Amino acid sequence: MTTSHYIAGHWVEGQGSDCISVTDPALGQPFAELMAASVSQVDQAVAAARSALPAWKSTCASERAAFLRGFAEQLGQRREALVTLQMRNNGKPRHEAEIDLDDAIATFGYYAELAERLPSKKRTVPLAAPGFTARTRLEPVGVVGLIVPWNFPLVTSAWKLAPALAAGCTVVLKPSEVTPLIEQAYGQIADALGLPAGVLNIVNGKAETGAALSNHNGLDKLSFTGSNSVGSQVMRSASAQCRPVTLELGGKSAIVVFDDCDVDQAVEWIVAGITWNAGQMCSATSRLLVQDGIADALLPRLQAALENLRVGNPLTEEVDMGPLTSQAQWLKVASYFATAREEGLQCLAGGHALDREGWFVSPTLYTDVPKDSRLWTEEIFGPVLCARRFASEEQAIAEANDSRFGLVATVCSADLERAERVADALEVGHVWINSVQAVFVETSWGGTKGSGIGRELGPWGLSAYQSVKHVTRCLG
Repeated sequence: MTTSHYIAGHWVEGQGSDCISVTDPALGQPFAELMAASVSQVDQAVAAARSALPAWKSTCASERAAFLRGFAEQLGQRREALVTLQMRNNGKPRHEAEIDLDDAIATFGYYAELAERLPSKKRTVPLAAPGFTARTRLEPVGVVGLIVPWNFPLVTSAWKLAPALAAGCTVVLKPSEVTPLIEQAYGQIADALGLPAGVLNIVNGKAETGAALSNHNGLDKLSFTGSNSVGSQVMRSASAQCRPVTLELGGKSAIVVFDDCDVDQAVEWIVAGITWNAGQMCSATSRLLVQDGIADALLPRLQAALENLRVGNPLTEEVDMGPLTSQAQWLKVASYFATAREEGLQCLAGGHALDREGWFVSPTLYTDVPKDSRLWTEEIFGPVLCARRFASEEQAIAEANDSRFGLVATVCSADLERAERVADALEVGHVWINSVQAVFVETSWGGTKGSGIGRELGPWGLSAYQSVKHVTRCLG
């Protein structure tokens, strides 16, 4: 699998110095290799996108919409292969991999509809001064670099790629080196649809490739999803070029459970929020705030639910949770288990790696975790839940907001007026009330504080790839 880069409408072999080993995390064994793109190949990809931009942004909106619908249809035709690859390379259970694919399909369909409405967005602007007229145009921002993570490949790239193409931008996409294979489907689909060469380019690689793209002076915008440490580097690169950037970064999100909540229902929401994708989500609700009146009933049931989860290889077993996606992430989560022991945290469930091949850890619950504990304040990116009790609504809001992150939160209460009030008070970008983390393409995605800059999905996702031009004319 050496021809893994899609540049100017052609599949080419990697010429970089890094060899990328693609691994099955359930076995801890590689199953594919590919060579990274070189810096010169990144240059070629950006040049191809720049060359394709004038024609692509001039295509009528209905033509771009037709291509987007084609992407949605082609993804559906590749369903079994893409679901299986998600299971094998990410370790996702089948039901999660299927939801990911459906999410990507829905995203392309949604932005096809928005693309068709673009001509109606041109409008005349009323002016107070006589003798002038003014109008607005929404134009594509230009050539954009898209850097996506390993925890939701195919999905995160769809969230960026679909609105960028709908807006009339051309793109260079860099997948994660941990999961570089599945995004190749987008290049294959581009070929099948006859997408003009250079509109979509895909370069795979490690840090060198990512730095070459994020530092490239041929980009007009950069959109990045990933860790805060890398995001800060991306932001520095963007600042040097004075270019716009969208950053979707980390989280340390809270789930707040009030004492009027149904215990069994609350357990379901809590478990889903921390074990989906083995907790490898920026939106994982890893801080549990449970009201005093329900804590003694809820925590034992939560402990039992976590201990009864079926953890295993999704390709050979019916499982609720798969492995961590990489050895590096497995080692990171294991280091937090060690920190918990050093801090003397009370562990009700899990707290250890599983003694089997592959990168498995146990779903974990710590209780009465101090607010200054590293496990309470730092993003772990694994199925590790920390719980604290609270007495009042005011205390719950204060502790939920006491974080350098502000991505999402969940509120569980039978009192809907209170739930809405708390949701409004939480300093985050998205709140669920009495629900699992259902994400819809029509809603926005993004956070406050250290969780990033900008929004994806919904009309806000399209706006991220558009610039506003005003045309003012003197009538004299």
